[in-house]
Amino acid sequence: MPAVKIISTLVALIATLLLAAFFVLVGDGERITPDGEGVVALEVGDFEAFAMPDYASAVISDAYTSYFIEVEPGIKIHVLEVGQGYPVYLQHGNPTTGLLYRKVAASLPLDRVRVIMPTMVGLGYSTKIPASEHTLDNHMRWINRALTTLHLTEAVYVGQDWGGPVGMGALSLSPGILKGAVVMNTGFRAPRAAMDLSRAHALVKTPLVGEFVVEAMSSFFFKRLAGVQGDPTTMPPEVMDLYRRPLEDSGNGKATLALMRMVADGPEHASSPALRDIEHYVEGLDIPAELVWGMNDPILARGLPVMQSMFPAAPVTETEAGHFLQEEVPDVIAAAIMRIVDAAQKK
Repeated sequence: MPAVKIISTLVALIATLLLAAFFVLVGDGERITPDGEGVVALEVGDFEAFAMPDYASAVISDAYTSYFIEVEPGIKIHVLEVGQGYPVYLQHGNPTTGLLYRKVAASLPLDRVRVIMPTMVGLGYSTKIPASEHTLDNHMRWINRALTTLHLTEAVYVGQDWGGPVGMGALSLSPGILKGAVVMNTGFRAPRAAMDLSRAHALVKTPLVGEFVVEAMSSFFFKRLAGVQGDPTTMPPEVMDLYRRPLEDSGNGKATLALMRMVADGPEHASSPALRDIEHYVEGLDIPAELVWGMNDPILARGLPVMQSMFPAAPVTETEAGHFLQEEVPDVIAAAIMRIVDAAQKK
């Protein structure tokens, strides 16, 4: 009998732990607001300084400035910037951070351009939020407030992945800022019919399945990032850690899955109204633009013809890169940026 009681107790304990783990996985998550230390003084005001962990600060030079912009109470956006001159706003997507553009920045003439790299809320060192707060409208508003807090009156925009709709959507809220664009592997158009961006996006829509694949198996999920590259060696473990560790260390890794589920899978999806507004804004643009595309991207390579239809006069550079072009062809991207900066300054 004692043995039976012990086994029963163990079974009950395991069941309780599994049930607790289930509720953690399917829970909404909590807001986690980061704290910096010290002050970064810019011409437009003082901001909260933030010293990144050694593993992250080691991949950039001491010339970088790292700080928070509090765009709403408790919502802080981590910003990296380097250089002086014409503003260039670079927006990453899921599941990366502003550090995705570190190689691009290293290839730019930093005596001519001011490179501004904000990290989306929920990712990197920015505020972590409940999954339910990840909406396209929210992200557009937060990034817009970061840009306007910096008092930007003009900028060349560079975007990829969710950095496309979020970045362009943020600029649409202050349309006078945008003077030129370099667009990479993203989309600005709401679906006309039901569709899934990829098999992975289709899979993670299922409750609990998505939580298990993306959150519970976070390390495995991030290892799969190498598989969307043209050259998998450009996404080694130490680079994946730049994007994975801030999520895991924070205690709220909800963003990656929430942003995957934020991808519109049809005209009635919650993101589709904002996407339609962005599409309308893009179609009315009259700016110099270039497209730089990773043709070995299993997710968005096929989106190039649609993007060409939105920017019919834009030169196109097709590369052998995959999804995260910034890790593979930074020199190509930097060259396109400077061509657009030159064109914007002449216009």
